[in-house]
Amino acid sequence: MTFPQALRKALAAAGCLLALAAPLTSWSQATAPEAAASAPAVDPAAAAVPATAASAPSDPVALDARVESLKSDVIQLNRDLLLLEEELLFPASTQVAVFVSSDVGDLFLLDSVQVLLDGKEVGNHLYTERELVALRRGGVQRLYLGNLRSGEHTLVAIFVGKGPHERDYRRGTTLKFEKGSEPKYVELQIKDSARTLQPVFDVKVWQ
Repeated sequence: MTFPQALRKALAAAGCLLALAAPLTSWSQATAPEAAASAPAVDPAAAAVPATAASAPSDPVALDARVESLKSDVIQLNRDLLLLEEELLFPASTQVAVFVSSDVGDLFLLDSVQVLLDGKEVGNHLYTERELVALRRGGVQRLYLGNLRSGEHTLVAIFVGKGPHERDYRRGTTLKFEKGSEPKYVELQIKDSARTLQPVFDVKVWQ
């Protein structure tokens, strides 16, 4: 089965699940009020029936469980669709991805990163405080994912932020690499140099 066929099949399955979940949800929500409105008046003598007799499983509860199960299936299917879409749009033979990671970050407070590939801007991100905290905790951000033909290429990354003594800091780094038939992963690493007391910007290439 080709990727377009698999993608169409997965989309059709997702549509069916969503179509099933929607009416079931609305029906279960409407069942309780309708049942309450149509119930006959309770005879006072019947109120003395033990509580165990009224604790039988109700259909709305089972229906709600079924709806939740369908929603879980839809979420999992959406994840599979994203993976299929990524493989379809970015085949391994042409795929290139650029990631950003940060070490301790005491000597440099990142503000933004700009990435140029063969002279063309492919990524530009302005960081929030929450994103910076995530990077300091070991998080890795995917800044760019795209296609690249085989051959030699040049990547330029420009980092802007606050350096030592709260001074404005702008530093660029350049990487020349060869793209083959395998996917190429480039990691932009921001580190502190204890020897020079300056931020260091390294570039690592992963296969």
